[in-house]
Amino acid sequence: MKDAFKTVLIADDIPYVRKTLKQILQNRGYRVVGEAENGDDAVRLYFETRPDLVIMDLVMPRMNGIDATRVILKRDPEAKIVILSAMTQENLVTEAIQAGAKDYVIKPFQTDEVMRVLQESISAGSVQNAAAGGAA
Repeated sequence: MKDAFKTVLIADDIPYVRKTLKQILQNRGYRVVGEAENGDDAVRLYFETRPDLVIMDLVMPRMNGIDATRVILKRDPEAKIVILSAMTQENLVTEAIQAGAKDYVIKPFQTDEVMRVLQESISAGSVQNAAAGGAA
């Protein structure tokens, strides 16, 4: 597999979402190097683990995903961050992309869409819409 052993940090305040994403990633050869339940922890874990990619929820306690994205990219402009968002958060997704996020996935997500976005973000870093209507 081309993307085997790529490292990922998952940041979401909902344990079930983190667990689901972790299972999806591990089943496809990715290594989850950290899980954060808020933006502060996401920033700290990013600089401790230096993952290939971050999956960042927009709405989290202590620091939201947009601010965490800005902090990470200010210190590491090469960071690759994919936003995880609910369908009702379009304005926040736009703000996150403007802040430097590479792509986004809409909750509820489908496994195939998550993997497509991650692979494209790691290899090319291009911004694309990964809206999916399936279940997480």
